[in-house]
Amino acid sequence: MNYLTNLWNALDLGAMKDLFLRLVSVFLCLTVHETCHGLAAYALGDPTAKRQHRLSLNPLRHIDWFGLAAMVIAGFGWAKPVPVNPNYFKKPKQGMALTALAGPVSNFVLALVLLLTVRLMWHPELSYIGDGMLFLLETAILSIGLGLFNLIPIPPLDGSKILFALLPDRQYRFVLRYERYGMLLLWVLVLSDIGGDWLSNAIYFVFSIFCRIVGI
Repeated sequence: MNYLTNLWNALDLGAMKDLFLRLVSVFLCLTVHETCHGLAAYALGDPTAKRQHRLSLNPLRHIDWFGLAAMVIAGFGWAKPVPVNPNYFKKPKQGMALTALAGPVSNFVLALVLLLTVRLMWHPELSYIGDGMLFLLETAILSIGLGLFNLIPIPPLDGSKILFALLPDRQYRFVLRYERYGMLLLWVLVLSDIGGDWLSNAIYFVFSIFCRIVGI
């Protein structure tokens, strides 16, 4: 019994709670992001994601467990890519761009909804931020960060698909051949922390604007 008591006392319950809340935030942001990719593709005529049951807010349908662990530990991760078949689109390049754009936009909308919820929960007499409001604020920041990060124009991030749609067909086909090397470049940039300050400043800038929009 003493062993179990000592083991329980040795557990850092505060750290476990923080990890749990972090996981909930990541699940929420990634699930909304990926679901909106699928919804955008479906609205443009591609039923692939629907057939594979990816138009769902069930996070287990979208989570890549290795990517989830990387995001929790290193702040950089990924989910299972939503399957998209551009052959269903009337204009494949534009369809891919709109489908890609839906992910980051959904994260910005989610952040605004979370911040608006904080605004509605706030009372003038409060002199502190409660755990619930702090969770919403941190999740909003994470959602903004995910949206901005995905707008970086490096494959396989959404920003590359948006940028590529602006290219003439010949150049578009050329860059698609080398798209698979983008992940390697992305890992180099992340591990070397190139652009980290820029991303942090961009997150703070967007967060500040959103706070003003909702009246915080």
